[in-house]
Amino acid sequence: MGPNRFRWVRRAASALALAVAVLGMPVPAAANDADSYVDPLASAAYTPVLGWSDCQDGFECASARVPLDYNQPNGAQIDLAVIKLPAADPGRRIGTLFVNFGGPGPSGVDRLRERAHWPWLFSDELRAQFDLVSWDPRAVARSSAARCFSTVQEQLAFLGSVPEMPTAPGEETAFYNWSREFGERCKQQAGPILDHASTANTARDLELLRRAVGDPKLTYHGISYGTQVGAVYANMFPSRVRAMAFDGSMDFEGNVDGHEGQGTVVPLDTRQDVAQGISETFDAFLRQCSAAGPRCAFAAGEPKLKWIVLAERARLSPIRLDGQAWTYSAIINAAAELSQSATYPELASLLQQLFDAGTTLPGILPIAKGASYTGNRTEAFHAIQCADSTVPTDPEIYTRAAVSEDLRVPYFGRIPVFGSATCAFWQGRDADRYTGPWDRRTAAPILVLNSRFDPATPLHGAYAGADQLAEARVVVIEGAGHSSMYVPSSCAERIKREYLFTGVLPPDGTRCGIDRSPFD
Repeated sequence: MGPNRFRWVRRAASALALAVAVLGMPVPAAANDADSYVDPLASAAYTPVLGWSDCQDGFECASARVPLDYNQPNGAQIDLAVIKLPAADPGRRIGTLFVNFGGPGPSGVDRLRERAHWPWLFSDELRAQFDLVSWDPRAVARSSAARCFSTVQEQLAFLGSVPEMPTAPGEETAFYNWSREFGERCKQQAGPILDHASTANTARDLELLRRAVGDPKLTYHGISYGTQVGAVYANMFPSRVRAMAFDGSMDFEGNVDGHEGQGTVVPLDTRQDVAQGISETFDAFLRQCSAAGPRCAFAAGEPKLKWIVLAERARLSPIRLDGQAWTYSAIINAAAELSQSATYPELASLLQQLFDAGTTLPGILPIAKGASYTGNRTEAFHAIQCADSTVPTDPEIYTRAAVSEDLRVPYFGRIPVFGSATCAFWQGRDADRYTGPWDRRTAAPILVLNSRFDPATPLHGAYAGADQLAEARVVVIEGAGHSSMYVPSSCAERIKREYLFTGVLPPDGTRCGIDRSPFD
């Protein structure tokens, strides 16, 4: 390690600077600045061959063969469904942008088809220079899926029979019994994928897909749970990172094991304080509704007081609306869900209709069951999330947490308690789950985007996750809703796009506005 080595480094740096000056090339992070660790299990696996074929509307589809168990790379193989929208300007193509839309559980193939042309998510400029590629992760949809039922009819009947979220002490038993039976059905019918569905194995799959498309390093956009995939990949393959944008970001350590021993004693989403995120986002909806005046169906009167009246009325008995009985649990969950997707006009209209119906003739109907389910989102969510996270296994912990969280965060405290309680009864286990470290230095810094008010990935969790990474910067989108996918911001898309082009982070303290009010 004599002085000649450093003269070579200086000559290389000078040549790079000249290339930047002449060609306008972005300066990548120095390779020797990145941690040299590379996951050995993925390195031992064969690179899949992607036979792309036309699958309508400009998309191309392929199937990738990857190991079921990376500890046995030449053993049983599984198939991953992959989709690509080729770069619109091949002459300026930079490479492949891999996209994971979150969940876990939804089909990445379907979501890329649906959302590739959303301009606030993937602008024309971005699509011109990158192939957009997504995939159904292991256990999901068209890939080797976790299937817990023999027929669709059996699936619909069982999933449609899930008890509503318990809203008072004593209602939990039916929910726990259903969760226990669900876990047993999946253990009996899902097969070996149940023990190999961790995010660590999905990160290994992503590494094989990167190799398959021929990119020397990974360019990645992860949304919601997709940020967990990205953080795990970044720490398993730190030198392979070209650029990574995390959108609606998680507290990675909190999601896996919690902090300071929380994992076995605090429910998963409670330890990430999702309840406060839901409450703050719903309050932002009420404020924007009030400001929108007649453009918001729920604005007449005082929206905050009307919400309290509506919720407390629904506690007494279900509210009849268009032949359906809306229980307290259904109304609370609808408010949380529609706040997440920032579909505020629809939420306002629903709340006003319920308010009108509930404050005139009360009416009591049996609670409706039998919601429509497609694919295997519910099964896949649990197969992945329950494999990744340490959770309490004593039902009494959830029962007690529901009471305390209901007092701490009125109306919304129970939702995170029971959101992943089924994991307490799950029987799939993946010995290869990733538990850290989270701070390996990557070959490029990581961009984090997060809404000011996000009910699924609260801003405080995004900051916590960014602090766990070796080098990351948070850009706050001054809106309410879950990720830039649901909170359109051309500013956020431009910052993300320029970062993905260059690998250079925006200045510290950068903020973005939203394109319009949800009620415009």
